[in-house]
Amino acid sequence: MTAAVCPPQCLQLKSALLFTREPEPEMKATFLPPVENVFGTQFRNYTENKTERQRAVEQFYKINHENQTYDFVQSQKKHWLTFDKKVMSVWEAAEFLNEIIDDSDPDLDLPQIVHLLQTAEACRAMHPDEEWLHLTGFLHDLGKVMSHSEFGSLPQWACVGDTFPVGCAHEQSVIYHKFFDNNPDKHDPKYNTALGVYTKNCGLETVDMSWGHDEYMYQVMLKNNCTLPPAAHFIVRYHSFYALHRDDAYGYLLNEEDARHLAWLKEFNKHDLYTKSHVPADVAALKDYYQGLIKKYFPEKLVW
Repeated sequence: MTAAVCPPQCLQLKSALLFTREPEPEMKATFLPPVENVFGTQFRNYTENKTERQRAVEQFYKINHENQTYDFVQSQKKHWLTFDKKVMSVWEAAEFLNEIIDDSDPDLDLPQIVHLLQTAEACRAMHPDEEWLHLTGFLHDLGKVMSHSEFGSLPQWACVGDTFPVGCAHEQSVIYHKFFDNNPDKHDPKYNTALGVYTKNCGLETVDMSWGHDEYMYQVMLKNNCTLPPAAHFIVRYHSFYALHRDDAYGYLLNEEDARHLAWLKEFNKHDLYTKSHVPADVAALKDYYQGLIKKYFPEKLVW
């Protein structure tokens, strides 16, 4: 059985829909985002003073934007949502990420399990009474196991990076928008209007996103009867949808339920983005706490 959670009141939600916010969860500290990432540049800096890392990220998005089409997403759903790739626990999946470095990330070049614990511990410090959020921080990127050799080594352009709706026009706020020029869907009248194959305020549940780890992990959670609250599922599914939670784009696709969860997504993003550093988390010291949460909300073994 899942439980609802109240959205944080401190956030100012800008969307096409309004909703009544309930009291903010108690915070024990004030979050002060760092000025620079681990490379000494601004977070999500894709344009100024390009480093070798940033040039690699730009090439990543070129391939991503040219190939993430509506038809491609349907093919990936057909392949991955059979859940016949592996049987393992949540913690085992996290250990798989020791071998994966996200090629799309201009802010961090460490194994992904480091980022998971950094995010989770930031959520824990700011929202100590919201254990569901701590676990969400820990597992939000586990879908990146698709890139592991034991899952078939899915190319990272089809697994990581910012996500965006397919089946409708690409909004200008999507990072590296220029690379959509060579995406076939941009030139297909079925897909290149604002609504495309969707209807106004249809709800994100009915919208296909570019294929990646967000959608895969969300579907793994559903398949394995995860009992985390709906807000956690929403965060996992859309945490890479920066055009939405950073720029308030695509508001015409949202429904009232999306609007209720968006406040928590925006809150989560602060801890996802601004905690990336070269200071490693103490995995051994934290394992028991997160194993306890995993046991509470997940079965011992999951199908992937």
